[in-house]
Amino acid sequence: MRSDLERPERIGRTLIHNGAIVDIYQDRMQLPDGSEENFDFIKHKGAAAVIPVLDDGRIIMVRQYRNAIDSYTLEIPAGGLNGADEPTRIAAHRELEEETGYCADIEDVKFLLSLYTTVAFCNEKIDIYVAKNLRKTEQHLDDDEFIDVEIYTIDELAEMVHSGKIVDAKTIAALMTYKNLL
Repeated sequence: MRSDLERPERIGRTLIHNGAIVDIYQDRMQLPDGSEENFDFIKHKGAAAVIPVLDDGRIIMVRQYRNAIDSYTLEIPAGGLNGADEPTRIAAHRELEEETGYCADIEDVKFLLSLYTTVAFCNEKIDIYVAKNLRKTEQHLDDDEFIDVEIYTIDELAEMVHSGKIVDAKTIAALMTYKNLL
């Protein structure tokens, strides 16, 4: 393991693009051998996700189109924070109802795990929760969201992970962690 003395040092950062969801930078880095290189860096405000568990143990999932991969994906509900200071538990609670049309009392939204989605070039961190004691309400989708709600057992979802039908990293990590805890 390298010591902190051998750690690369950022010697410059240039904003390339200021976006609605992410900011893209080019970092100038001095490497441990003294050479310099450019690294891409994507700054993200953070996100939260939730595994909504019905009283019978089945899990509510959302299917939506994802432009980055030009495909529909089956995922747990998730969304970006409404500002860097928003508690992720509040964001998960909000996204639960917005995307699924189900809600839970905030005390029934429990922390499961945190993960960084793409550590090579992005700082996006997602805190993932489990919500129980759900009540049916209605979806409150954003103008650009078109989401179908689907319900599965954890075993059906694990099989979809293993067969490659679920490809979203946060969803895979969340579902497999949750299944392991059962």
